[in-house]
Amino acid sequence: MTTRSRLAYAALAAALAFGAAPAFAQPKTLRVVPHADLRLLDPVATVTLITRMHGTLAYEALFAWDSKFESKPMMVETHSVSPDNLTYTFKLRPGLKFHDGSPVTSDDVIPSIQRWMKRGLVGGTFASFAAGFEKVDDRTFTLKMKEPFGATILLLGGTTGTLPIVMRKKDAETDAFQNIAEAIGSGPFRFARSEWVPGSKVVYEKNPDYVPRTEPTDGLAGARIVKVDRVEYNIIPDPATAIAALSRGEVDFLDQPRVDLLGQLKTNRDVVVDTLMNLDTFAHMRPNHLQPPFNNPKARLALAAAIHQPDFMIATVGDDKKLWQECRSYYVCGSPNGVDAGAEDFKGQNLAKAKQLLAESGYKGEKVLLLSTQEIPIIASLSQVANAQLKAAGFNVEMAIFDWGAVVARTAKKDPVEQGGWNLFVTTAGGVYAFDPLVNTNTDMSCDGKNNVGWPCDEQVERLRAQYVRTTDPARRKEVLTALHKRLWETQPTVLLGQFNPPSAWRSNVQGVLKTPITVFWNISKS
Repeated sequence: MTTRSRLAYAALAAALAFGAAPAFAQPKTLRVVPHADLRLLDPVATVTLITRMHGTLAYEALFAWDSKFESKPMMVETHSVSPDNLTYTFKLRPGLKFHDGSPVTSDDVIPSIQRWMKRGLVGGTFASFAAGFEKVDDRTFTLKMKEPFGATILLLGGTTGTLPIVMRKKDAETDAFQNIAEAIGSGPFRFARSEWVPGSKVVYEKNPDYVPRTEPTDGLAGARIVKVDRVEYNIIPDPATAIAALSRGEVDFLDQPRVDLLGQLKTNRDVVVDTLMNLDTFAHMRPNHLQPPFNNPKARLALAAAIHQPDFMIATVGDDKKLWQECRSYYVCGSPNGVDAGAEDFKGQNLAKAKQLLAESGYKGEKVLLLSTQEIPIIASLSQVANAQLKAAGFNVEMAIFDWGAVVARTAKKDPVEQGGWNLFVTTAGGVYAFDPLVNTNTDMSCDGKNNVGWPCDEQVERLRAQYVRTTDPARRKEVLTALHKRLWETQPTVLLGQFNPPSAWRSNVQGVLKTPITVFWNISKS
């Protein structure tokens, strides 16, 4: 043995004696504090964001949305549509494998999409147009539609609502309303079930069999290149403790830190604070259209005239205008459908107009019950601003404070206020839930009483929404969207309060963090 060999051997032995692994064997681990604990593993069973994050890491779909919210192929190698727009043919990429080593075939894809079609607004909308699937071979299958549907490819790549991910055949054939307990997908990360400790720890490992696409990474589309060996979720419920852990370098990434605690991070040169969502979260106030005074559209327009959006946004994320914007688009400013047609006369607060509209509605000072909670600070702040602005416009507001579960339960009641009903509540939602009439439940004004709480009803809106769904020509679709939006402003299914983009935070040695509607951990390197 040479002198150099003896020295190298001695160094290795010393490292092992002290319990240390050789440097070349140390895995690169990204330590993340997620916004919530992972409890449910089935991405088709819930719209909960933490489960959708899980689904995007561990599974893959036929398509994915890029930064412009256009669907790009992921598991699909090629696809085409017949001249009559009724038959789609898809061919899978070669070499796709599930985490158990089994190949991904058409036999897996077809029941996976069929299961997704049975759950949620988006899958249900898709199902109403789909006639059925047919296998051609292991990598090829067709989808036949009942009528032309311009959003077929868009929805197959969607990240809003439940996810159209591809599962193994035996998992996909599970009843759509029975939760799947396995998490064996074909995505860039493998869920390490043996290390899962609910309430404490979640682990994802790099999938060595995953073959990224060759296109550049763009939003959730393109190459998903995993540059770390492991992603560990550390569940830290206390926001201040999580902030301190990042400051000290005990964790690498905070998914959704408390905005009012970010000041101490912004002065830390070893921490980056930035927004990641490429579509804002929006705040809105939901009126009950079944009960007076908001069964009258003029009373709802009075709400819109009474609103000064900057007050709501400052109460939510502070006065840093990089974090918020005024917006009067029901389909989210900054999205491909972010029109504001019809809002021309409501660009700012106009209390005189609000009082005039309120008088024209026949309102006589009856009590207006505004439901709120102290459990969610953002909603509590928004509700306080709403209370003040509506009183200034002449509404006799009474704010009722409950825990959030009680608020949700009460908003499901259609009874009059004196019998346990309600008039108004304030909430928020991610822009990815609202950027298109196909997915925005707030602008569903179906008159069957089965739409979102508040139960707005307008046949003209529904005719225009149906026309939008069935229109395939992009220019004509834009015209229909504009007409739809004008009618929405006349009817005010919900009242817009502004948009905000709360930041995330990570250590400065973490590079390649992507701006996406769902937080993901491919493309990230850690030095």
